[in-house]
Amino acid sequence: MAPKLKNLSVEAKAQYRVPFGTVSITEQARQLIDTALDTKFVTRGKYVAEFEKQFAKLFGTREAVAVSSGTDADALALAVLYDYGAQRGDEVIIPALTFVATGNAVFQAGFKPVFVDVKRETLNIDVDQIEAVITPRTRAIMPVHLMGKPAAMERIMAIARKHKIYVVEDAAEAHGAQLNGQLVGTFGHMAAYSLYAAHIITTIEGGIVTTNDAAMAEALRSLRNHGLVNKFEFQRIGFSAKMNELEAAVGLGNIKIYEDILGRRRRNLLHLIERFKKFDPYFITIKEEQGEKIGPHAYSVILREGLNFSKDQCVEYLDQAGIDSRNLFYSIPTQCLSYAFLGHKLGEFPESEYCANHGFHFGIHQDIELTQLDYVVETVEKFLRLKGHKV
Repeated sequence: MAPKLKNLSVEAKAQYRVPFGTVSITEQARQLIDTALDTKFVTRGKYVAEFEKQFAKLFGTREAVAVSSGTDADALALAVLYDYGAQRGDEVIIPALTFVATGNAVFQAGFKPVFVDVKRETLNIDVDQIEAVITPRTRAIMPVHLMGKPAAMERIMAIARKHKIYVVEDAAEAHGAQLNGQLVGTFGHMAAYSLYAAHIITTIEGGIVTTNDAAMAEALRSLRNHGLVNKFEFQRIGFSAKMNELEAAVGLGNIKIYEDILGRRRRNLLHLIERFKKFDPYFITIKEEQGEKIGPHAYSVILREGLNFSKDQCVEYLDQAGIDSRNLFYSIPTQCLSYAFLGHKLGEFPESEYCANHGFHFGIHQDIELTQLDYVVETVEKFLRLKGHKV
C-alpha cells in the first residue's frame, strides 16, 4: 500500500510531498515592490513598461503588451481582429482539449469557438482536421501549445495563409518552447502567454501578448483600457485588463532568473522522459520529437487502453504517497457543462475525451529536485507491481 498522508509525520510529509506548482519571488522583486508601495504609485507605470520591453526582447518579438490574465491575453488578441474586418459572431478554431479559458476567451472577445480534436500522442490540435471546419466566417486559428509542447505551427501557418485567416498562438504554458530553432510565439500574428503562478515566468496573476505588428500592439494597448485612445477618446469596445506595478515587479524578478528556471524545469522534464521509458507499455507520456524543444509546464501521463486499472486509481495512489497532480483538462464542447448549450454530443471529439478520461499531469517546476522525481517513478512502479505488472 502507498503510505497514507494522514499517518505520516510532518517531516515525512515535507520530504515526500511533490507539489504541483511553485512561485519564484526574487529579492529584486521585493525591492521593487517596496519602492512602488513607498511612492504609492502601484497602478500601471514604469515597471509594467519595463517588463513589456524585457519580455519582448526575451521572446524574440518587437512588441509585448501586459494584461491582467492569460485569459485576457487570449481575448484581447482576438478582439484586435475587429480592426481587420472581423465581425461579432465570426468563428475561431481552437482545440477541443485545453484549459477552458481558451474557449471562454473566444466568447469574451465576441466570437464563436469551433472545436477540432487533438492527437493523443501530442495533446495538440490535429492539423489534418482543421481545413474541414473552415468556413467563410472563420477569422482565426488559435492553436494551444499544451504542456509547453509546440503545436505543428509550420503546417498551421500554411493553412492560415491559404485561407487568409489569422493565427493567435495560445502559448500560456509554452514559455521558451522552440520548433526547428524558432521560438514558439513568433510564428503567428500574435501570441498570448499566461503569467499565472504555476508558469515559468509569473507575475502571480497576469498575461501578456506578443507581436511583431506595431498596429496590433497599439490596438492591444487600447483594448486593455476600455478601448481608450488619446486622453479620453474611446475608439473600441474594450476591456479593463491592465497589469499593475506590483505584478510587473514580480515578473521583472522572474525574467532575471528565467534561464535558471527554464534550465531546471528542462532538467526535470528530460529526467522524467528518460525514467518513464520503462513504463511505455502502460502510459503515453509527453516527449520531445525531432526539432522540438518543450517549454516545460508539467508532465502529462495518459493511460493506454486495455489496462486493469483506472486513472482515478493511479491518481489516488499517487496522492496518498504525497504526489500532487491535476486532471489533463477536458474536452470543452462535450465534457464542460458550461458549453452544453452548443449542442455537441459525447463521442464527437474521441481523442480529447479519451485524454480527459484517462490522463493527468504533475509538476516538474524549478523547486522540485531529481530525488523527488525519482520518488514519483518509484511510486508509479510500486503501483504497477501492485496491479500485477512486471516493470
